[in-house]
Amino acid sequence: MIIPTAFHALKSSRSISWSPTGRLQQTLAGCLELSGISLHSGKVSKVKLCPEFAGRGRYFDFKSNFIPASIDYAEDSPLCTTLSKDGFKIRTVEHLLSAMEAMGVDNCRIEITNEDAKDSEVEVPIFDGSAGKWVDAIEEIGLKLAIDQCGNFCEKMAPHVNQPVHVWRNDCFLIAFPATAVRITYGINFPQVPEIGCQWFFTAPLDNKFYAEQIAPSRTFCIYEEVEQMRNMGLIKGGSIENALVCSVSKGWINPPLRFHDEPCRHKVLDLIGDLSLFARLGSQGIPVAHLVVYKDIDQIAGFILMQGGHATHANFVRCLLENI
Repeated sequence: MIIPTAFHALKSSRSISWSPTGRLQQTLAGCLELSGISLHSGKVSKVKLCPEFAGRGRYFDFKSNFIPASIDYAEDSPLCTTLSKDGFKIRTVEHLLSAMEAMGVDNCRIEITNEDAKDSEVEVPIFDGSAGKWVDAIEEIGLKLAIDQCGNFCEKMAPHVNQPVHVWRNDCFLIAFPATAVRITYGINFPQVPEIGCQWFFTAPLDNKFYAEQIAPSRTFCIYEEVEQMRNMGLIKGGSIENALVCSVSKGWINPPLRFHDEPCRHKVLDLIGDLSLFARLGSQGIPVAHLVVYKDIDQIAGFILMQGGHATHANFVRCLLENI
């Protein structure tokens, strides 16, 4: 039996409405486990993804504390997206959530641990700086239709933007226009870093195949001249040329080759999808059906501000969607 449970629980308005996708909610076909070093703390953490009932959505389990992957628990933090509840924090969730949102893992229990039992904070592993390893693991284990606790299937709903919605922060803006499918146009501009410069990336209607091949492999990046400053701030303790692209203002890319000529811009799309996944509710789709246009301009050597401002703008947009409902 198919139950449209989410339809009655999700609120709509003139600006944002929820509609059936024509698909049923999914979960993983089995458990998978990956471990690796974390970008900012430098500590090793282990993540186990487990199947979950329909309607439960995605949530983290850290020391038996459950933190939903929801904008309600997101807090501003430099260079990453952080979820926080009751004094416990999960950092750098964006790559994992991006892969799950794009690949159709609607419901999942995400168990996470690290090497220090006393820590109240934990960070998702960075791997090579992309979402590729998560996508490979999800494709290997496979997906299945999720059932609720009564054994029923549930329709997957998606939010639709009916009127333009926008946010801006300093020199960064995000606008969503009504559209019949998810499309993303993303632009970044580093005039002081010639090897990056101005880049634009446009997605065709977003689907899991396009994501897996064109977005997931793109790696995070930083400016070489800012590495020392970021480490002095207590950041990127686990960063290296093995898990991030590094570009020098004067010397160009320190660790080529790039996987795409516009890899930095594609990675920002990867981050955007992960951050917008925080709009998901009850196993629904998080990223809205809209044409999303994003632009970030950096007119001085402050690349890490791009990362911070980008995540903050993405989160503010999701909060704006909630306010419009």
